[in-house]
This record gives sequence, structure tokens and C-alpha cells, in this order.
Amino acid sequence: MKNPHYLLFSFSFLVLIACNQQLKTIQIVGNPPAAGFDLVNSDAQAIAIADEVVTASGGRQNWENTRLIKWNFFGSRKLAWDKHTGQVRIDFLKEELKIIMNVHTKKGKAMRNDTLFTEGPVYEKLMDKGESVWINDSYWLVLPFKLKDSGVTLKYIGEDKTLEGSPADVLQLTYQNVGKTPNNKYLVYVDKTTRLISQWDFYTTAADAEPKFQLPWKDYQVYGPIKLSGDRGKYALTEIEVWKMGQERLFVEW
Repeated sequence: MKNPHYLLFSFSFLVLIACNQQLKTIQIVGNPPAAGFDLVNSDAQAIAIADEVVTASGGRQNWENTRLIKWNFFGSRKLAWDKHTGQVRIDFLKEELKIIMNVHTKKGKAMRNDTLFTEGPVYEKLMDKGESVWINDSYWLVLPFKLKDSGVTLKYIGEDKTLEGSPADVLQLTYQNVGKTPNNKYLVYVDKTTRLISQWDFYTTAADAEPKFQLPWKDYQVYGPIKLSGDRGKYALTEIEVWKMGQERLFVEW
């Protein structure tokens, strides 16, 4: 499947400090926007609904305290992400390729077949590939916590029903000078009762009259302190796991 969207994630509100080699959390109040969120052009109702989505999904504090997330992206690759350090491991399931990298520094290593890459043109291309895969694949999983990211303009479109007939409030996400495909647009359906995302519609450009796809967000389950959905209709995010602490060996051993 061709990845429909790549969006650079903001880490401006990373809330960790190192002290005696231990990570301590700083208390978060509310759901503050990331630096660079388009507050001026976003409307108050959309922002309020985005905050409700975060609360329904476990809350901002629990999201910040969550450290390691693992998942299987459509049977194509497995990912492990230490969101406190930026370390990411990607095991490709349909080609002989493994990537371990830090998405903040874009440094790491890659193993294709039996060849290790730690420098050079091929290495640089594989680091770019790893970053793009992580951006795309994590967005499909943790969008509820990214509605007020850097570069996002958030608008309330109104009430509508999902393809399955459930009433929802619809938010529009557009992007300004961020990510690898900043012309994309999403319509995000927020369930009237649960306040969880129940569907998203993807537009290749904001000017498109019809979406490229419309997919449900179903089968929410509690993982650690947060709720995540893995059911995207004809697609599935599986083997989802969440821990508060990291597992460093994942990012050093093949």
C-alpha cells in the first residue's frame, strides 16, 4: 500500500528531565498545543473538541507518561517507538530490511540482507526511509494525540454521520509548511457519545472535492494508560503494546 500521508510530528512539549539517570515527569495541565500550532486560524469549537478527544483517549498526562509503543502496520512492518528518546526500530516484513534510528537526529543503522549500513549514500537514503515510515505509520495509530500539532490548522465543519451511520462532529485538519506532504487534508469524525475518533477521510490536497479514502476507527482498547484503535476497516494495526518504561535492547540488537 502506498503511504497516504507523511507528517512531521512535533515534540515541543516533551515533558521529561534527566536526573541521576532516571526520567521524571512534569505535571501537564490541560492539553496545551504544540509550538507552531495554528491557533490564530483554528476555531475555538474545533480546539475544544480536540481536547475532548484527548481526554476520552486517556488524557494528555497519560500520553506524556507513555514511553514505548509497539505495533504491526498492516502486516508490512513492525515498529517500536521510544517516544521519550526518539529511538525507533522498524522490522520490514516483506523485504530483508531492518532500521534502528533516532528520529530526532536521523542517525542510526540499517541492515539490508546481510549488509550493515552506518554511513554513505545508501545509509542516508535508508535513514530517510525510516523517518518517513515512522511518521506515516505512527500517525495512523496515535492521531488522537496529534490534533494540535505544529503546523496544524483545525476547523469545525459541523455535524455529520460516519459511513456506518453514527452521528459525529467533524473536524478538518490542514497543514502549513510542515511535513513531507503539507497539502494533505483530513476530515476527522468524533463520535457524539464516546468523543473518540470514529472515522477519517483523507484528501491528497485540500482542494480535492472527494477523499482518496474513508476509513473507520474501531475496536478501541486500553493499552497501558491510554486508548488506541487498530481497526481501519480493510486494514488493521495489530500487535499493539504500550509500556511506561522503555526496552533499550530493542534499539541495539537485531
